[in-house]
Amino acid sequence: MMLRLKTLRFASLFAALLFSAVSASAQSTKVPSDSRLRTIIEKKAIRIAYRPDATPFSFNDKDQPAGYSVELCQAVAQLIAKQSNVAELKITWVPVTAQSRFTAISSGQADMECSSSSVTLGRMKDVDFSNYTFVESTGVVVKRAANFKSITDMAGKKIAVVAGTTNEKAIVEQSKARALNITTVSVKDRDEGVAMLTDGKVDGYASDKILLMGTELKTPDDFVMLPDDLSIEAYAITLPRGDWALRLAVNTGLAQIYRSGLVLVLFKRWFEPVGLKPGLLLTAIYALGGLSD
Repeated sequence: MMLRLKTLRFASLFAALLFSAVSASAQSTKVPSDSRLRTIIEKKAIRIAYRPDATPFSFNDKDQPAGYSVELCQAVAQLIAKQSNVAELKITWVPVTAQSRFTAISSGQADMECSSSSVTLGRMKDVDFSNYTFVESTGVVVKRAANFKSITDMAGKKIAVVAGTTNEKAIVEQSKARALNITTVSVKDRDEGVAMLTDGKVDGYASDKILLMGTELKTPDDFVMLPDDLSIEAYAITLPRGDWALRLAVNTGLAQIYRSGLVLVLFKRWFEPVGLKPGLLLTAIYALGGLSD
């Protein structure tokens, strides 16, 4: 079931569309001295964290960041520059893991994180989030030969899941609610989880469904994704906690991208090759996120 997405960088045409389709007014509100936005403007540079293992949202293509979230944040950075009357913001890409992504923001290593991070109340204790950028659900990949038809067939089985993710919580909650007695096996990343499933050390590997579709499997026909939607995962750009000025600038950029319809250009670029179209929830996210100035 491995589906390789063709890597596409920001084309000059897309940049031209971005600036012809939207207009951003300069910051009319004074930026607080302790805001990361102040530093971004003064240095004309922004640090963006991304996960190299979150295809198709963020990954490395020939040692360069690529993906839906990466290109979305590139567009947001360009619009922050326009809002702030800065010719251009230099982007420094900061690779992070599923475990280090939020610490990178709270510690000041990066100014925003753009991959496939779900918004939760627990995470809001340490970081803030932009308006939503995507919506997904937790799924499970299993070996076709096991003949599992749904999560209920996996009673007493082992499911690998990246430690500290909302997917891990979803599997634990589903197991408890349905009395399935599933054992979760924590792994550090997707590669380790896939390896354990391939080697028969676990019976399934759980992650966000679109991430599972981007997973590389040596023999993809030997695996299948169960139909269950085990959670709702609403993604957003991770931001420093309490920094309203930066959050406003990011949300302003997102609103312009949503209103202009350019977000659909990104969606088509990254998801139509695997047969996906915006569903009702994602369409609502784009509509509600297109706030007026």
